[in-house]
Amino acid sequence: MQPLTCPAFILALDQGTTSSRAILFRRDGSIAALSQQEFTQHYPQPGWVEHDAAEIWETQLTVARTVLRDNGIAANQVAAVGITNQRETTVLWDRHSGQPLHRAIVWQDRRTAGLCDSLAAAGHAELFRERTGLVLDAYFSGTKLKWLLDHVPGARARAGRGELAFGTIDSWLAWKLSGGRVHVTDPSNAARTLLFDIRRRCWDDELLGLLDIPTAVLPQIVDSSGLITTLDPDCLGAPIPLAGIAGDQQAATFGQACLQPGMAKNTYGTGCFLLMNTGSQAMNSRHRMLTTIGWQRHGQTTYLLEGSVFMGGAIVQWLRDGLGLIASSDQIEALAASVPDSDGVFLVPAHTGLGAPYWDPYARGALLGMTRGTNRAHVARAALEAIAFQSAEVLQAMELDAGGSLCELRVDGGAAGNTLLLQFQADLLGVPVIRPRVTETTALGAAYLAGLAVGFWQNEAELTSLWRAERRFEPTMTADQRAALLAGWRRAVERCRHWVTAD
Repeated sequence: MQPLTCPAFILALDQGTTSSRAILFRRDGSIAALSQQEFTQHYPQPGWVEHDAAEIWETQLTVARTVLRDNGIAANQVAAVGITNQRETTVLWDRHSGQPLHRAIVWQDRRTAGLCDSLAAAGHAELFRERTGLVLDAYFSGTKLKWLLDHVPGARARAGRGELAFGTIDSWLAWKLSGGRVHVTDPSNAARTLLFDIRRRCWDDELLGLLDIPTAVLPQIVDSSGLITTLDPDCLGAPIPLAGIAGDQQAATFGQACLQPGMAKNTYGTGCFLLMNTGSQAMNSRHRMLTTIGWQRHGQTTYLLEGSVFMGGAIVQWLRDGLGLIASSDQIEALAASVPDSDGVFLVPAHTGLGAPYWDPYARGALLGMTRGTNRAHVARAALEAIAFQSAEVLQAMELDAGGSLCELRVDGGAAGNTLLLQFQADLLGVPVIRPRVTETTALGAAYLAGLAVGFWQNEAELTSLWRAERRFEPTMTADQRAALLAGWRRAVERCRHWVTAD
């Protein structure tokens, strides 16, 4: 055991869509210990998804305490804490009591699609895109916050008087960890709200006015890497510095050491998120990608292009929980591998609409191309292939924006352990797909940001030297095969678009 005077670990709090995790990292970037706990998903209406913010806090605090206690690690052996979080999920709470006024509205929630349509019809879509780098979609936090202010009795008046606090999950956790002393967010999370000017790096009064959101409810912007506050000692037993905050996909990009322009990673989690580093310039997308902030250190901002897919690993969960096709998620690969291909079956997982490059909240999922010979293995294979198809479309659009072809794609997330999926992804893309030794790159990125702030790691060059490949997947498919498969996929997607009508 390290001497107590020499902190040996960074603690990353990885608050995701389906579980809260705490991971301890060593100086070489390896994982020392991990604790995880799932929490409840709430679906009050079709297209609505909610979380209990209090339950999120309880599970996150529990796993943080557990990972220290179960591994015999004292709080003063932790040099710093970093937060990474599911983005866009929206919490509104009382500053005095610290209690949420409503369940958190999750990033997958589509209840404000009609509001987005109305704003677009009024001619505001281009303004939002110019200022925020985002498309006007229910995915983002701003319209969710407006919904809460409109529907929780008395909320708008109380927010205007400064009695309420809005935040994405990072803000909520920082508030709770500090004992209510700080109300903050970093630029990577602020950039996902539809309220933040990503070039001036500040809240935008005109956009706030369009959504009727008072400035008094907003968090302060702090660097993604820096000394933000210290933890309330009641949380973990010591005033550990909170020194890093980043949204999950930006954190994963940092954790993958995609630190130079042109480098890209794809995370296969609940959704799929492909991000490309564009350096110090915010690149306008001509192909419906998002322009977003990656991280901010020492006041210097790194920008990314992003393509967001709403249903990635969630489609495997649906096969397990919704259809009972498999008993556990880890059975999907063996079942899919029991057939040589999907036999012409396409599963379009538009269960909560389609993200990039379509941005169609009214699309719905479909299973197409079935015959009497179709069996559960074909459906399982079509599900895995759908994850890769969606990511391939995003990358093609991103390459058009960037004006060049990708040399390789670094991958991570839960489904990155699926070798069938990654080989098919390499075949569809026509470039190598590389899985790192440490696939917990979301948490690792949060740890790196916090560790840099306290001198645990010295600079980005050191982080780059720590990255190691575990396996490289080389493409084997011909260009004609690739084109035929993608053409079939696009035909299937078109059958699903605009399936439901706006309320």
